[in-house]
Amino acid sequence: MRPADQDLTLEPGQLVTCVVQDAQSGDVLMVAWADQEALDATRETGLAHFHSRSRNRLWRKGESSGNTMAVESITPDCDGDTLLMRVHPAGPACHTGEQTCFGPRRFDSRPAVLSELAAVIESRRGQSGDSYVAGMLGSARQGSQRKVGEEAVEVLLAEAGSPELVAEVADLWFHSMLLLARDGIDPLAPLEVLRQRRS
Repeated sequence: MRPADQDLTLEPGQLVTCVVQDAQSGDVLMVAWADQEALDATRETGLAHFHSRSRNRLWRKGESSGNTMAVESITPDCDGDTLLMRVHPAGPACHTGEQTCFGPRRFDSRPAVLSELAAVIESRRGQSGDSYVAGMLGSARQGSQRKVGEEAVEVLLAEAGSPELVAEVADLWFHSMLLLARDGIDPLAPLEVLRQRRS
């Protein structure tokens, strides 16, 4: 956890609400209670610990299910009576088997990878040297168009159900994002179109 997390202390017997959030996707996974004992155990192990009000004891998340949560950070709210715990879960958060205690996840964490890729593409704009991305962004549009076409053909020619097919689709996504960025369009704009179509 971050060094700032070590500064959190609670009064003896004080319980605070703990909102548990997936550090990667941003999904709220569950809400629990924490006391000083739970905070100390979390800091010592790096795994989420809470205070079970029904059993009146310390409780490590996943102690029976195995679905532990590695804690990235703990941040108090402005009043100091609620904590935001950002975690990396090792399985469903809910005892029912759902990914969150509020039902299925609203978002898949995988688009975070696309966000990172879009940021990398933008960071390469205008760079000199051997950057492939910078070269594609700075060259004639026909070069990006041709590359998207080539990758689309390779997707069609890849063996059905093969790892090669997956790799070629990844190349097609990447070069499509490059083409959008080259045209001054957010490389993630198609995601919003897909969300709108879904709704």
